[in-house]
Amino acid sequence: MSDSQRTSTASSDITRRELMQAAAVTGGALLGEQFVPGAISPALAQAAGAATAPLDVSLRINGTEHRLSLDPRTTLLDALREHLHLTGSKKGCGLGQCGACTVLMDGMRVKACLSLAALAQGRDIKTIEGLAQGDELHPLQASFIERDAFQCGYCTSGQIMAGVACISEGHAGSPQEIREWMSGNLCRCGAYDHIVAAIQDAAAVSSSTQEG
Repeated sequence: MSDSQRTSTASSDITRRELMQAAAVTGGALLGEQFVPGAISPALAQAAGAATAPLDVSLRINGTEHRLSLDPRTTLLDALREHLHLTGSKKGCGLGQCGACTVLMDGMRVKACLSLAALAQGRDIKTIEGLAQGDELHPLQASFIERDAFQCGYCTSGQIMAGVACISEGHAGSPQEIREWMSGNLCRCGAYDHIVAAIQDAAAVSSSTQEG
C-alpha cells in the first residue's frame, strides 16, 4: 500500500469514528448523510449539537401542569423519577417487558420507560401517586392490601396501574381473562393469584358503584 493510500485510509477511519459518534448522539438519524473523507461537515456537527439542546416540555401529571427543560432523549419514566421526584413508577428492565414502570396516559396503560417525555405533551398522565383521592384509596389499592398482593412491593405500582386499566377496559370478567390482559406485568415474587383476586374484588366494587 502506498503512502497516499495509507493516508487516505487513516483519514477515512477517523471520519467513520466521528460519524458514528455523531450518529450515537442523534439516535442514528445522521447515518443517511453522504460519507466524505475528512472532518465532519459543519452541517453534520450542527445537527449533532442540536440533538442534545434541551427542550421545553409541559407535562400534565395527576392533574397538575409541570414545565421542564429536558434532553430530547429523556424518557417519561426518567422525567417522572429524576425531575419530578415521583418515584412510585419503578425502573425495572428498561425494555418494556416487566411493566414496573406502567402509568396511564389518556386512560390507557403505557410503559413509561419506552415513552419519550417530549411526546407526552398534551396528554393526561396518571401515576400511582395520583390514584388515591386524598386519604381515600382507590378500590384496587385497598384490594391489594386486603388480598396481600404486594409481596416485595417493587412491581406493585405497575401492577396496580395496569389493573386499573384492565378493569376500565372491561377485561376483568374472569381469572383467565385477567391473567391474559395482565401478562405484560411480571411479578418477581409470584403473587399472581393474589393480584388476580384483588383485581376481581376491585372490579366488583366498580361494577356495583356504576349500577348504584
